[in-house]
Amino acid sequence: MFNIKNFLHSQNYLQIIFRCASKKTSGSTRNDIKSTVKKHRGWKRQDQEFVQSGTLLVIQRTLRFHPGLNVGMGRNGTLFAKIPGTVVITCEKTDPNWEHKWVQRHYTGREHTSFYKKYYNIIPKPQHQNFKLIDTI
Repeated sequence: MFNIKNFLHSQNYLQIIFRCASKKTSGSTRNDIKSTVKKHRGWKRQDQEFVQSGTLLVIQRTLRFHPGLNVGMGRNGTLFAKIPGTVVITCEKTDPNWEHKWVQRHYTGREHTSFYKKYYNIIPKPQHQNFKLIDTI
């Protein structure tokens, strides 16, 4: 017959309850830092560089740089060249379009103040002056 009191006080009972782990627990690794993909934001072309049309000038998340002469702005804030030419970066007094979503998001509360921002401009390459008169009217 099985006696429960003898079993509880014996060493067999303690071995059954307190079983040691057979494997190490997995600890944290230090490789997790590189799991985020970099966005590569910022300026792509600097002052006095020659660019073709469609070249990305700036990739930005907030309105840090504004489109100037011959520069377009994408929906995500990217600035790109509309025509081939030389990049010129200027600091100008800004008069933003207050109807634009980006302007409302970043400049709320500054409607009646004057502030300066950096503008990207594209100056077209000058044309040659070798014209020939074909016919007079």
